[in-house]
Amino acid sequence: MNGKFTLYMDQYGNHWYAKSAKELRAKIGGGRISTMYCDKLGGPVKIGYIIGKHWCEAFQPIEKPVHKR
Repeated sequence: MNGKFTLYMDQYGNHWYAKSAKELRAKIGGGRISTMYCDKLGGPVKIGYIIGKHWCEAFQPIEKPVHKR
């Protein structure tokens, strides 16, 4: 893993930052963990984790270099 935090948001509006699914599960307080998928035109894609009653969608930062003119 790249060492960066990922923001996760659940259906209740709760927010967590975690570097791994294991860390996210510990912050939420345990529960069964499953991978959450979303159907897209090219096929299903992984979008986060289901931990207990929390459906946590991942939001990853995008960094692009700025080109000077």
